[in-house]
Amino acid sequence: MADVSHSRGDLAGHPDATEMQARYDRVLGGRDVVLVDGPVFLVGLYCAASPWIVHYTASQSALVTHNLIVGIAIALLAIGFTVTPDRMYGLSGAMCAIGAWMIVAPWIVGTNPDAGVIWNNVVIGGLTFLLGAMCVAVASRSRRLT
Repeated sequence: MADVSHSRGDLAGHPDATEMQARYDRVLGGRDVVLVDGPVFLVGLYCAASPWIVHYTASQSALVTHNLIVGIAIALLAIGFTVTPDRMYGLSGAMCAIGAWMIVAPWIVGTNPDAGVIWNNVVIGGLTFLLGAMCVAVASRSRRLT
């Protein structure tokens, strides 16, 4: 009877070991900012829901619509970063611009915003800008290394 048992040992002697390692490196190479995807998505969801959380739906109707649309856009960016990171990390700079816009939006889109509305948008904008800057920094560093 033939011996069909396979030893599960080291793959170093495998004839395709170098090719498998190169493919593994290529697949994981674009995922340098994987830890940022989740927080970006959560910031987007909070931004979209913030008018109802902070309770300014009646006093700032234009800002309600604005934060809902921008929050959905941020969440969609996070989904794009997760699904196709190599193509989407070029939009990290756009996230920085969205963050800066969120900081000034209460005065441009809103009408006589109170302190709660201002602080809400400043925190959302600051987090969005910071996460976008992290994505830009890591993406540019990984491009220099390749």
